[in-house]
Amino acid sequence: MAYTLLGADGRSYRSPVPGTLGGHRRLRIYGLLTCPSARRALARGHYARHRVFFADEETAVAAGYRPCAVCLPDRYRDWRRSPAPG
Repeated sequence: MAYTLLGADGRSYRSPVPGTLGGHRRLRIYGLLTCPSARRALARGHYARHRVFFADEETAVAAGYRPCAVCLPDRYRDWRRSPAPG
């Protein structure tokens, strides 16, 4: 089975292994596949068409995504404290 993941360049690619993190393309957020916030949104019928997957956290960050405040609160806090790039 092949999986579609998002790379550090923001482009989709096929992978023989599933992603370890999920994300929302429009909000540019990444988090755990077990995130309660994402699961609620998916259950309500939202989010699925904007869902993306990443091989790892480094790839999600390189693609310009930020950590989820719900399932990754420590990483989100660190992200909020970091200076804006540019």
